[in-house]
Amino acid sequence: MRGGDTTALKTYNERLVIDAIRQEGPLSQADIARVTGLSGQAASMIVKRLMAAGMVIKGKKVRGRIGQPSTPICLNPKGAYSLGVKIGRRSVEAALVNLLGETIRYRKVEHSIPEPELCLSTAHALSKELMAEIAEDDQDRIVGLGIAMPSDLHSWSSELGLAPGALDGWRNLDVAARLAALTGLAVTVHNDATAACAAEMIAGDAIQRKTALYVFVGSFIGAGVVIEGKLYLGAKSNAGAFASMPTCRSGKDGKPEQLLRSASIISLEEALNAAGLDARSDAEDREDTEALTLFGTWMASACSDIARATVSACSIIDFDAVVVDGLFTPRQRALFTDRLAAEFEEFDLRGLLKPEMKTGTIGPMARVLGAALLPLKARFSPNPEALVNAGSTTTIARNEESLEEPQVLG
Repeated sequence: MRGGDTTALKTYNERLVIDAIRQEGPLSQADIARVTGLSGQAASMIVKRLMAAGMVIKGKKVRGRIGQPSTPICLNPKGAYSLGVKIGRRSVEAALVNLLGETIRYRKVEHSIPEPELCLSTAHALSKELMAEIAEDDQDRIVGLGIAMPSDLHSWSSELGLAPGALDGWRNLDVAARLAALTGLAVTVHNDATAACAAEMIAGDAIQRKTALYVFVGSFIGAGVVIEGKLYLGAKSNAGAFASMPTCRSGKDGKPEQLLRSASIISLEEALNAAGLDARSDAEDREDTEALTLFGTWMASACSDIARATVSACSIIDFDAVVVDGLFTPRQRALFTDRLAAEFEEFDLRGLLKPEMKTGTIGPMARVLGAALLPLKARFSPNPEALVNAGSTTTIARNEESLEEPQVLG
């Protein structure tokens, strides 16, 4: 903000109040002034503006305390909405969240091959379906559409059992521009593991203000790097490229295999397929006895390689915690985290400070939820950079008829 920039100051203070209520829960006007550092008069004026705009509402009066009954000010769940879409190897998922970050609707459509046109048309159809859940008069309250998808999806055709070049349609495809033109919304594109990490930071409690390595074991394994409570993206938004970490295994070309090959769900699915079992990526489908046995065998191999990569990462950054999430049931997630912790101890850790091994709290929904929450965070946080540090967070596109300018994180 520049000196005398009263419009920017007004917007900042409104976001300050919204953020305070989001973090603290319903607050009286006196408490809003106390928490934000605003004067009582300023807090009162801002609350009136936000109430007129439909962003906040009055709760029931609180009685029984010393002094006059107080009226808490609450966020209006219908004050704003955001959409999230996850484009993945097996499916396209979509979620609609409200201003409280609550998931209102969720949809999923599976596919066998992540072909660009198929995925984009599905993303558009699901977005349109979820937008229809909102009253026509409130359509302008949709702040944006977040997309979570693997980086360089065109590079992984062989890992998906496809012919070389089968996914070249993704190369140089401007996903944000295409979906902005189709939906009329501001569109932000995020790496899927980055979006999952953001979901844990915003809606979970495993990271909080820590310096942490967040590992998401999906069809492709990925990671997020959190430094002092901020999601670190790197100069070219490629920090946390965990799937590309080399292992001690040799590939067919004689080069060390990447972590993606041994520690992603695709390798578990190959084992399930070979045993004649249902290899769908839904975690609940891997809970029968035979599938759990194969899960255990795969987990031992995957955790061995992930532990090596984690030790390497901890030698560069002094992580407080390693948080593990993925396409797991809560029981599988706990087993996986415990096994990873045990494998970590097998290394020579002299000179390193051992991080706490923690389970993530969101699970398979993390990627699409993060994609939906990030536009809300960008729009209503008084300091969007409080979540993200370094680099450009996303690619942003906007249909010219969209009513609102996109807000940029980072």
